[in-house]
Amino acid sequence: MQTLSLIWGVLALLGMLIALTPCLGALNWINIPFSVLGLIISIIAFATAGGKATGGSTAGIICCVIALVVGGIRLILGGGVL
Repeated sequence: MQTLSLIWGVLALLGMLIALTPCLGALNWINIPFSVLGLIISIIAFATAGGKATGGSTAGIICCVIALVVGGIRLILGGGVL
């Protein structure tokens, strides 16, 4: 589960980087729900680790939060949110 959350976080970051490109900002409308779902999966993976190594789930949480914050700021600055 931790590997899945890490991969999900990396994909969310890649989607965010693509959405930062001019004329592709509308991709944030897809990437933000994707990041929220990844954040939920990462939190579940972190909670169910049971004291084991939680590096993958922690990295997934961080990546998804970064993608959410930057994507939201990009939507606000680009006029995508009225």
